[in-house]
This record gives sequence, C-alpha cells and structure tokens, in this order.
Amino acid sequence: MLFKIKKALAGALLIFGFTACNFHTEADMDDMDDMGGGEEKNIDYPAAYVVNGESNNIEVLNLNDLSKKEQLSLNGATFPHHINISPDKTKLAVAITSTDLSGGHDSGGMGGMSGFKVMVLNSYTGKIEKELMLPKMPHNGVFNRDGSELWIAQEDEQQSHVLVYNTGNWSLKNTILVGKGLSEVTFSADGTKVFAANTMDATVSIINPDTKTVLGTVPVGKDPVGAWPAANGFMYVDNETEGTVTEIAVASGTATETIPLGFKPGYVAYHPAQQELWVSDATNGKIVYYQENNGQWNLKGSITTGADAHAIAFSPDGTTAYVTNQGANTVSVIKVVDHLVTATVPVGKKPNGLVIRP
Repeated sequence: MLFKIKKALAGALLIFGFTACNFHTEADMDDMDDMGGGEEKNIDYPAAYVVNGESNNIEVLNLNDLSKKEQLSLNGATFPHHINISPDKTKLAVAITSTDLSGGHDSGGMGGMSGFKVMVLNSYTGKIEKELMLPKMPHNGVFNRDGSELWIAQEDEQQSHVLVYNTGNWSLKNTILVGKGLSEVTFSADGTKVFAANTMDATVSIINPDTKTVLGTVPVGKDPVGAWPAANGFMYVDNETEGTVTEIAVASGTATETIPLGFKPGYVAYHPAQQELWVSDATNGKIVYYQENNGQWNLKGSITTGADAHAIAFSPDGTTAYVTNQGANTVSVIKVVDHLVTATVPVGKKPNGLVIRP
C-alpha cells in the first residue's frame, strides 16, 4: 500500500485581481484562408486520433476492428503534440511545438524558434480548417464547454499567457497572464474552471472561463505538466520531476492530496465506473492504477504497455482504454475491468496525443 501525504492547503490559494487583457502580437497572424490540407477523407466510423510526434501526422484508427484507416498530413508542421476534440466532435485542435517533448515537457525551447501554431482539422474529412500562427510554444489547445472558444497555452520563461480565440471567426478575444513555463491548459470536467500548469513555477493558475480572470494560484510539485480533469470533482496534476500527483478540488481551488508515485508521470486519467486513477509511468512503460479507500489513494496494480507510456483515453462506454507508447511507437488497447492488454497496434514514430470520437 502506497504511503499518501495529505495536504489541506485551504490557506494556500492566492487570489489575484488579474483581468484578462487584449493586446495584439504575432498571434494575430490567424487571418489565413482555409488551408485545405490534402485529400478529403471519409472518417465515418468510431475513431481514435493518434498524434505521431516524430512522424508529423495524425493516424486514424478504426475502433471497430483496430485497423489503421487514414493518415492526416499537417501541412509540413513538425512535432505535433497534444490533441483536443470539440464538444460536437466535428473539430480537432492539435498543437505544433516544433520541438521533441518526449523527454519531458520542461525540455522544450521557448525562444529563438519558429513554426509554433495550433491547427484545426475537421474530424470527419481530415481537412485543415485553420492554422493559428503563434509567437510562443503551444503545448496544447482546448475547446471550451460549448465549443465557442479555443484556449491555447503560450509558454514563456518570465510570464506565460493563455490565448482565447473565438471559433466563429478566429479572432483573438482575450490574453490571460499566468505563471512561468506554462505547459498545458485544461478545463474541469464540468467546464466551470480552467487550470494552467505553470511548469517552471511549480504552480497551477485557476481561471474563471466566463470573466477570463485568474482566481488564484495553487502550489503543487516540481515541474507540473497538466491538471487533468476527473468526473469526481477534482483535477489531477502530474508533477514530472517530483514524481507525484497533486489532487485539486475544483469547487474550493485547494490542493487536497499529494500522491507519491516513485516514477515520472506522463498523464493522469480517472475512470468513474471503476473509481480508479490511472497514471502513465513513462519511466517503466506501464499504467499504474490507484483506488481511494477511506479518503486515501492507494496503489492497486499496474499494466505493462510499452516504452514511455503517455496519453490515456477511455472509450465512451468505459470498457476500453487506449494508451500511446512514445518509445515503442504503439497504441495499447486495454480491457478496463480485467486490466489486461488485448491488442497492441503499431503506429507512427513517438505517438503522444490521443483523442476518441465515437
């Protein structure tokens, strides 16, 4: 049973009065015509979209038979990273980092580089609908709860930004100041809060998505990468260098637990039916899962997947999990109830981001 450190940081939430400001930078280079982006596909089946970081494409798996049906080109972009799907399931947003982040999110270059952008594709045709050119590295772009906005992380060593775009006309609506070395920006499961993981500050900024103001900043572990949403009312922050996961209550905005892992986490996902917390063990090529007992998260078991296990996605019915293995160039398919790998699908080089469309 894993030792758990309980932290009640009710007084640690620092409230700021930052108001999202509007200013125009290179990020306003978003008035390009629709890009087209290769031959139109017919993706009319349940699909997993796998971002191949080193192959510089998106691979589409048919979930009916796990066949590889399509490869979506990215107009010459290099090192695509995480991917997000709109609430209506019609659009995909993929961040182009121009940097190999497979060794860790704090290893990316923030200055003197180019090619940073977020690309928006049609999930049914694979066509590129928009390219948002950016001045700083975007680790991800994420749609808000009704799909009217796309929020994009902008990493900076001094003060990072979150850019908010109107998906109707792709105009820049807001620029929100957060901490140093921003990696991922994510929404809570209910869409009421936004969480920005400030990797260099070891903090997470909490943002009101309606007012675009920073509500407060929560201290977490060293090198936090993302605050991953869960249906139980919490966010789970993977602290890469510290090898821990911090639990943050969405309602109160306070850190309530720190779970020591003993390995570098790559991603965290919560399974509501199993009431399990799944953490990818990038160091040992495993998924390690935990269950809560008497208010404590305890180690229950592990599933060997492949080298540098990374993103985790559950099927809509919760019966199946999919895991990208960056070092093995595969996707593992797992039967959730048995915690058994039922298939291993070869994909492109260094697969990282993963999203499911029913």
